[in-house]
Amino acid sequence: MREKWNKWLPILFLVLAALSRWPGLFPNNFSAFYALMFCAGAFFTGRLKWWLPMATLVGTDLALNLYYLLALGINAFKATQLINYAAFLAIIWFGTRFNSRSSFTKLLSGGIVGAVLFYLITNTAAWLFNPFNNPEYTKTLMGWIIALTKGTGGYPTTLQFFLNTLLSGGLFTALFAGALKLTASAESPQEKEGGVRAEEPEPETAPEEANA
Repeated sequence: MREKWNKWLPILFLVLAALSRWPGLFPNNFSAFYALMFCAGAFFTGRLKWWLPMATLVGTDLALNLYYLLALGINAFKATQLINYAAFLAIIWFGTRFNSRSSFTKLLSGGIVGAVLFYLITNTAAWLFNPFNNPEYTKTLMGWIIALTKGTGGYPTTLQFFLNTLLSGGLFTALFAGALKLTASAESPQEKEGGVRAEEPEPETAPEEANA
């Protein structure tokens, strides 16, 4: 049973992450993608850790942009969207500093740190490039602080968005990392090739090294 779950869990996580971005299903910035990117870096093997979550992200962006264009007549794509991709790539890279042998506490902390990195990178970019011409985002230290805390008038504050980012990063990392750690120990050599990195035994110390 564990072996079967190990094959399907990454797919389930990808589907859940995609659904978490659809308008109205979750609060703003309450996304499973922060955890997905981090856990992909920590658990997925080879190039799979890079292209699979990023392909899911780009696919959902295309679907969302098409929805906004057809349903609302809004062209939602902005060049600054590429900064989001760079931030998610940074989370994947950060996740590679961990693996299935990392403790659950470390993985949970790592997932939360990844979400914080995304918040800092994207909100700093919003202040720096100001694609929507927000008058509050002056090119001063105070303008940057406003971008990180208050945001634009008439909308929820960026601190409220940050809270959702933290909560979703922690919640989904706990879900993803906990499930993947439970299944990794039961993985066979053939399943290791399927995408999820299994726990690797610690190398034994040679007698000569032990006596050195």
